[in-house]
Amino acid sequence: MTNKIALVTGGSRGLGRSMALAIAKKGLDVILTYNGNEVKAEEVVNEIKCLGQNSIAIQLDITNFGIFDTFFDTLGEQLKSKFGIDKIDYLINNAGIGINKSFSETTEEMLDTLYNVQFKGTYLLTQKALRVINDGGGIVNVSTGLTRFCLNGFSAYASMKGAIETLTKYQAKELGERRIRANVVAPGAIETDFGGGVVRDNANMNKIIATNTALGRVGLPEDIGGVVAFLCTDEAKWVNAQRIEISGGQMI
Repeated sequence: MTNKIALVTGGSRGLGRSMALAIAKKGLDVILTYNGNEVKAEEVVNEIKCLGQNSIAIQLDITNFGIFDTFFDTLGEQLKSKFGIDKIDYLINNAGIGINKSFSETTEEMLDTLYNVQFKGTYLLTQKALRVINDGGGIVNVSTGLTRFCLNGFSAYASMKGAIETLTKYQAKELGERRIRANVVAPGAIETDFGGGVVRDNANMNKIIATNTALGRVGLPEDIGGVVAFLCTDEAKWVNAQRIEISGGQMI
């Protein structure tokens, strides 16, 4: 029996790495993309192979919209040569960046950067991916707890993620005829290098977040991966068009 396959964008580090490993532990093969750090990506590939699953990494700049067709041509070739099939089952749109800047100080360039990475890239990549996603598969988009609660400096970032949450519902509605599910996960504050390590490396912010989280700490990457992996299983076959916040009860 052929294993199901998930494609995780931005899977070389942080939340993407956690997602890729957790999905592999569910018995799926994993294809991950990376932007610049091929070494880190191959480390994740090797970790997945040690778990008994097949994996490859392909370079992708989520803001280089013009190469998406070429990317999926390459993906198709790799699927046939390395996996013996021609389609994937799940797309996890994780690739992204964070910019922490107050509303009054956010520049047009910052706004355009976040738009291209967090919304336009995800929108167009998923469009192109429809040709390689099996009917009955799934899409998992990544949002943020910041669409529900507010922390200073994330107005632009959270606004793009709000758009992703709306997009997810439309994907679920319009792709339902192919039985493709679309859901969005919304992590709370997580200790990673995301946004320059604004949560991980700022002791004061870390303490404030922990104090305002019901479970009393800031999140870790491994808190997120398992939930995404669940959405890539048959156990989640009736979960659709949902926003699942993974924040430990932050700001409730």
